[in-house]
Amino acid sequence: MAVTTPPYASDALAEGTVDAVVIGGGAAGLNGALILARSRRSVVVIDSGSPRNAPAEAVHGLIALDGTPPTEILRPGREQVRQYGGRVVHGEVVSAESAAPSADGDLRFTVTLADGRSITARRILVATGLKDVLPEVPGLAEHWGHSVVHCPYCHGWEVRDEPIGILATGPAAIGPALLFRQLTEDLTYFTHGTDLDEDSRARFAARGIRVIDTPVIEVVNDENGALAGVRLADGQVVARRVLGVVPQMQARTQGLEGLNLPVQDLPTGRTFASGIAGTTEVPGVWVAGNVTDPVAQVGASAAAGALAGIEINKMLAIADTDAALQAGSPR
Repeated sequence: MAVTTPPYASDALAEGTVDAVVIGGGAAGLNGALILARSRRSVVVIDSGSPRNAPAEAVHGLIALDGTPPTEILRPGREQVRQYGGRVVHGEVVSAESAAPSADGDLRFTVTLADGRSITARRILVATGLKDVLPEVPGLAEHWGHSVVHCPYCHGWEVRDEPIGILATGPAAIGPALLFRQLTEDLTYFTHGTDLDEDSRARFAARGIRVIDTPVIEVVNDENGALAGVRLADGQVVARRVLGVVPQMQARTQGLEGLNLPVQDLPTGRTFASGIAGTTEVPGVWVAGNVTDPVAQVGASAAAGALAGIEINKMLAIADTDAALQAGSPR
């Protein structure tokens, strides 16, 4: 289901050792890079060009940028990083691992791209985001990001008053069902083989939410290709214009195994574990955005990237001071 952004000019990969490599060119990665570049740090963003929100028509819930297409946030974001001397390189990371420290004991990492190029960095910010894994229901994926949505805050206003169905993937779908009920009076919850306890059934009934236990076997389109409903295992077609789904959210970890970052298992998937400002148990490596917080919207991801960038710059300043003290001369 990966959707790529339009091609853009890629900067040359920096030679020598840079202060930071940011792996991931979405909101979190670019904002972290912006903070570092404005702090006069040499920073390189490695962008695979496949952000999570690429299928969506617009970003919502972000003050001043509500309704802006995702690409129209990333494009000026890249240029702003470049404005302060940062580089944005289109490429896919296939390995990232610790390297021998510098002569003064400072950390070093080697990041290698799919085309064989590599770069050495003092610190790493991982902002690779995640991938949404949808239930294997025929016809579902083709509507992802449009008539098949996951977040009432990202897409809710746009589907208000439509006949909405919630295709359950587990208990995590119960909460979103109540949120989507705020947006429409015509809501149907398809348990789709998952358990729904009696208390939840009573609460749904109190809000006028219809519950159907017969499994869904396919999504049905109208003559124009728009989502028209779902077909149940008994052959019945239930008319719906929108489906809400809580997908499994899997952090994009490919190529990062050598960093040995700790992971956390959540009800909706697996992400990298992190502490305050994106710190991890691996010295010199930070994480930000959906790769560690699967429910973060664009604004929250950008803020997380900024916090990580601030922390990275602080730790670099301390390392620079330690090295200068060790050398006995100003640096």
